[in-house]
Amino acid sequence: MKWIASVILVIALTWIGHEYAKNLANRPRLIRLFKNALQILEAEIVYSHATIKQALCSVAKQIPEPISSLFRQMAQDIKQDKEELFPVWEKHIETFYQKNSIQIDDREILDQFGRTLGQHDILQQQKYVRLTITHLERNLSEAEEKNHRYGKMSRSIGFLTGMLIVLLLL
Repeated sequence: MKWIASVILVIALTWIGHEYAKNLANRPRLIRLFKNALQILEAEIVYSHATIKQALCSVAKQIPEPISSLFRQMAQDIKQDKEELFPVWEKHIETFYQKNSIQIDDREILDQFGRTLGQHDILQQQKYVRLTITHLERNLSEAEEKNHRYGKMSRSIGFLTGMLIVLLLL
């Protein structure tokens, strides 16, 4: 019975280590997708002169999941083009934050951008998009470094912690 419990404990802690490593690896991918989405949004607003709702729909068509569904749901929740966009943006970013592996500072950058979305003329909006992309690039380099530094280590630590606890209990 002890051996079965020991194996289950080692497997569980190894799995936790792998999940943490997966989250570390997924964060840079999500940040890159957000950067691409904002670049597409900028192009739609600046060059196509699309409304925010049309621009969000266009981004949703061009970006892969899970970012695609985020922008699609935002576009669906915007009822009129004159409506205040930040509450819709904030609600969906919060939901996305809870389900995916972005961190609080990534969410804050996206929330700051959401406050400016639709509030300014085209040139000002373009400046805010580029500023947000710059902040995301900084977070991207930090996320890649963190993944490189701690990704493999977290897998090993999960397994080794499980083995240590098993050895202490036996």
